[in-house]
Amino acid sequence: MPAVMLALFGWLVPGGGYLLTGRKPQFVWFLLLVSAAFAGGLALQGGLLGPEPAELQGLDGFTALVAQAGTVVKVLAGGPYLLARLFAYSQGFLPGRLHEYGTVLLAIAGLLNLLALADSWELRKAKA
Repeated sequence: MPAVMLALFGWLVPGGGYLLTGRKPQFVWFLLLVSAAFAGGLALQGGLLGPEPAELQGLDGFTALVAQAGTVVKVLAGGPYLLARLFAYSQGFLPGRLHEYGTVLLAIAGLLNLLALADSWELRKAKA
């Protein structure tokens, strides 16, 4: 199986890398965990969009970089992120900061999906 296919499917379907490597219980767990964390983040109105340039004015460079990196982490959730964007969920950065629990859950969903992807990548290398 090509590594690019594993990476793309693992990003698009939460825990999908486990499915392609034949580990169905891990796939089910990560699919449920990432989806539940993402759904909880949306329910708590977490900020899904990145900061606008005007929102970054007055911040030092490191703080602005951290704010932008938070958006990248949410994108790592893959399919749930794309579905939320497709259905026009667009809680902005500043309003979303007021609902920190939701924003943190969205970030956790992305990090969990990255963890599943990295683990399935290592399992693929171990099988080869």
